Amino acid sequence: MRRGTLKQILLITDGCSNQGEDPAAVSSLIREQGITVNVIGVLEDDQSEQPEGLQEVEEIASAGGGVSRIVFAKALSQTVQMVTRQAMTQTIQGVVNQELQEILGSEKSMDDLPPEKRGEVMEVVEELGETCDLEVLVLVDTSASMTKKLPTVKEALEDLSLSLGARPGKNRFAIFSFPGKKRHISRLLSWTPSIQNISSIFPKLTSGGITPTGPALKEALFQFARTPEIKERRTSDEIYYEEPGH
Repeated sequence: MRRGTLKQILLITDGCSNQGEDPAAVSSLIREQGITVNVIGVLEDDQSEQPEGLQEVEEIASAGGGVSRIVFAKALSQTVQMVTRQAMTQTIQGVVNQELQEILGSEKSMDDLPPEKRGEVMEVVEELGETCDLEVLVLVDTSASMTKKLPTVKEALEDLSLSLGARPGKNRFAIFSFPGKKRHISRLLSWTPSIQNISSIFPKLTSGGITPTGPALKEALFQFARTPEIKERRTSDEIYYEEPGH
């Protein structure tokens, strides 16, 4: 199996999108482009009830083929690292299973292998998780309800950069927030191998306004390398998807 680049969107939000397309539907589209959508729903540390909007967290991640977790703000740092790595393993294991099916037949999977062979396959999955290149676009909800959680988000992303820094594979990160001032998202940090220099960014963030999660995810898709299957057409307010030949 060749080493490729794993691409992820990591959405950090407290749910409750309230403008634009269904974010789960957009997440499904992103998955079709080979990009996994992982979602972390953040609760206040003193919050006793789980808001209804956090059901959306699971729906978006499921549609995007990714991992979802709902956590209190104080546990965010550890969760960001865990979700990123778990999604890597899940994606690689899925690719390995596809290749095994081509070898073993469509009716068999890794579970049908003898125990020692399954162990060898999992060693390959773990090795690929360390050596493949990784691109993570972090999409941070900065709507009014996230105001108190932003300092914890900053710390979690710095820890993520440090924890992945020891991997032999190359890492690239980008950070965007939503809602943006003129567009659905705002770029906070361009693609970079390290996000340890984000301390100057987060104090400048302003929070408030609507939560256009679907449109934000749609714009995040186009921050990755362009794919031939989809072309982008912009107007002053929206992004449209145009199928080839239309």
